[in-house]
Amino acid sequence: MIINLTQHAPTPEQLEAGVVQPSSEDVRHFLTFDSIPSQEDIERRAAGLAAIAQAEGATAAMIGGAPWLMGELEQALLKRSVEPLYAFTQRESVEKKLPDGSVQKTNVFTHAGFVRGYYTEGCDLAPPGYE
Repeated sequence: MIINLTQHAPTPEQLEAGVVQPSSEDVRHFLTFDSIPSQEDIERRAAGLAAIAQAEGATAAMIGGAPWLMGELEQALLKRSVEPLYAFTQRESVEKKLPDGSVQKTNVFTHAGFVRGYYTEGCDLAPPGYE
């Protein structure tokens, strides 16, 4: 099971890949910062997120957000035998000609897989098929 430790709802493709929403409402609290955090606050929040993942029985966690939190979160997850994964999306640019002759351009992001966290090289915790 891959637990979603991001502030975004998983896409249908991510749900199909095994991503689940945590039952704890604390994830959003741990990921929301209203001021510059101290190192202790970063460590506490990373540990809290990792504890949620472990309590829910996750073998992996989809993470993403503030770059200064992710390294600490990767380490906290690995200490609890939970593999940190980042979602990889492909962007498709779609152009649509409007009745007035102008062109509207939109980007559609499609989940294409996962990328293992920095600290996980050589780690065997990731579900099969994840690079």
